[in-house]
Amino acid sequence: MITASPAGRFCWFDLKTRDVHGTSAFLAATLGWESALPDPLRATHLLVLDGARIGSLSDLSGPAYPPGLPDHVALYLGVDDVEKQTDTVRALGATVVIEPFELPGVGRTAFIVDPLGAGVALWESLGFAGWDPARDDSRPAPTSPAHASSDPHAAADFYRHLGLNPGAARFTRDDDRNEWQLRVTGMHAAVTTPGGVVLHPGGGGARVRTATT
Repeated sequence: MITASPAGRFCWFDLKTRDVHGTSAFLAATLGWESALPDPLRATHLLVLDGARIGSLSDLSGPAYPPGLPDHVALYLGVDDVEKQTDTVRALGATVVIEPFELPGVGRTAFIVDPLGAGVALWESLGFAGWDPARDDSRPAPTSPAHASSDPHAAADFYRHLGLNPGAARFTRDDDRNEWQLRVTGMHAAVTTPGGVVLHPGGGGARVRTATT
């Protein structure tokens, strides 16, 4: 468990799918990410690399999710105060989809859709701060994600108001989609999971961009 504050950086991802078995087997064979079910009563599997928890795998067929919701990756951004930052994003034009709530002893979270249309979770750690960002890039591990949108300058400015650290994400122009994309070190080409979720190649040295180039 990592207990350092994750504020200002992305600290977790949850890959949500209706094919948990197939996706788990695919990730193990392709990236070496093993899955474990710590609690048989919960539908969430932990994803583990070299003994370290890096993310989770959730079953979209469970009753907590609406029918028809497509497979996707939910990324978690660390904040110091989730209630305060929820008020901040409302004032900046974001939509709060799930109001702040607590996972006892672990953290507090909320889910928002930013003004560009990309969904992201806010995470206030109460003990668990997520993956370790200092990893060997030769192994396939999550790294600074990418925000794709029609206005990367506006997106970068929005997340600066949430305290996003420089270098903790990159912002790219894409006129066809508005989304956060999970990037993985040690990959030279995009990988698509059985449910159609695309994991993007990533490397070190990414920096927040405030304008297209």
